[in-house]
Amino acid sequence: MLGTLAGIACIVAQALIPAAIGVAIDDGIIDRDQTALLWWGAAILALGTVQALTGLLQDRCGLTASLGAAYRTLQLVTAQATRLGGTLRKKASTGEVVSVGVADITQLGATLETTGRFVGAVVVIVVVAGIMLATSWQLGVVVLVGVPVMVWAVGLLLRPLHGRQQHLREQQADLTTHAVDISSGLRVLRSIGGEAQFSRRYRQMSQRVRGAGVRVAGVEAALDSAKTLLPGLLLVTVVWLGAESVLAGRLSVGQLVAFYGYAVFLATPLRRVADGADQFTRGNVAAARVIRLLRIEPEHGSGTTPLPDGPAELVDPDAGLRVPPGRFLAVACATPSDAALLADRLGRHTGTAATFGGVPLRDAPLEQVRARILVATNEDRLFDGSLRAELDPADRSDGLHAMIEASSAQDIVEALPDGLDQPVVGAGQEFSGGQRQRLRLARALMTGPDVLVLVEPTSAVDAHTEARIAQRLSQARTGRTTVVFTTSPIMLNAADRIAVVVGGRVVTEGTHQGLRGDARYRRIVAREDEA
Repeated sequence: MLGTLAGIACIVAQALIPAAIGVAIDDGIIDRDQTALLWWGAAILALGTVQALTGLLQDRCGLTASLGAAYRTLQLVTAQATRLGGTLRKKASTGEVVSVGVADITQLGATLETTGRFVGAVVVIVVVAGIMLATSWQLGVVVLVGVPVMVWAVGLLLRPLHGRQQHLREQQADLTTHAVDISSGLRVLRSIGGEAQFSRRYRQMSQRVRGAGVRVAGVEAALDSAKTLLPGLLLVTVVWLGAESVLAGRLSVGQLVAFYGYAVFLATPLRRVADGADQFTRGNVAAARVIRLLRIEPEHGSGTTPLPDGPAELVDPDAGLRVPPGRFLAVACATPSDAALLADRLGRHTGTAATFGGVPLRDAPLEQVRARILVATNEDRLFDGSLRAELDPADRSDGLHAMIEASSAQDIVEALPDGLDQPVVGAGQEFSGGQRQRLRLARALMTGPDVLVLVEPTSAVDAHTEARIAQRLSQARTGRTTVVFTTSPIMLNAADRIAVVVGGRVVTEGTHQGLRGDARYRRIVAREDEA
């Protein structure tokens, strides 16, 4: 609001300068009145001072509004991404989220910064038109008719520009998603020789984005031409009619100078009106994309029934799986899809009838479920930053080295030049698959949830490392509940109890030694041994 008021005051003060100059010429110079000339000169100086001060205030307020809008939108988008969790990947592409977080929030800030100038331009056009109507109604009518015609002409170009900009943003989001996929899977692409094919596809998509950009640029070029040509035509018309009025004796010399000043001055607010309309169009496209992201709702809402304090039994009635509190339970599934689905249900990452201490997870506050039950899978990513901050995001410090040792990751840290202060870049691409798996396990252990659900946490490590992890995991999680979905006999042998799942349901339970005689269990474990 302050920026808008400052913008109005700045441009109105600038608009009144030609009128003051015209009166100074008529009353001071032509009438040879030195006092009048001094007074009107002082008035021009005062108007210039007001213009300078309010212009500074407008720029300051505009920049503040721009940065505030951008950062506030970024906060909302970040909070929404956190609230959606796993739903975000299903409802929005990576490119779309990146485009919103980089381009769209900047555009919204630029649009808000333009608002003060746009409103000031509209107000000053009305003020100047009123002065001109009072002085010469013919010229006032020209301005009042010319401005709407210009706005209408610019509007004809804004409609196709809106659609082409929207299409360009969508193409850019798809290209960004493709680029992220290539960069994150470059090692795999090289191993299978798919670099050339993906490079060709990227070039094709890039050319489509280029074509969309050229089409947008064509409309923008026509719009820029119209923003320069139309105000110029209006200026020429006003000066020509004003000169005729002076020759006819209807205007004085000072009024003609004032009208010329108005004609030159009007080019600026008219251009601001056109620029503002262009910015509002871009802002509308950006706002629509941000709103579409903010409107996404989590697949499973948050309840209000609190979870019980302390250790409690976790139960999935659909599978018949019961996880006793404070125990190390291994779950051997006949198919990997059953393991993924059961883990998601235990952590309420999908629709579930699971209960914790008798309270249905779907009825509990989502933040409580996430704080008490952690599901860690091999799809979890490492983030950029120091390794210490990656493994200990809550900055607990105490116990970090113990958790690194429990996940058998101390050799990774020791091999790094800066140890725990080593930067992690590119989602940890500098680490091998087994190293990333151990670092993810250390991070999960450091979180220290009441219930830790691990899905194949040792599938990428050798047998000796796996044996160390199996032994240390049980010790690191003493007194707390741990569920490991695995078919590895090394990990199964370390568990307190094993639940065997076939066809999505628990068919038998026991220890690794006690289940050796069960044919279904032998088939599951034998497949792991063969692998």
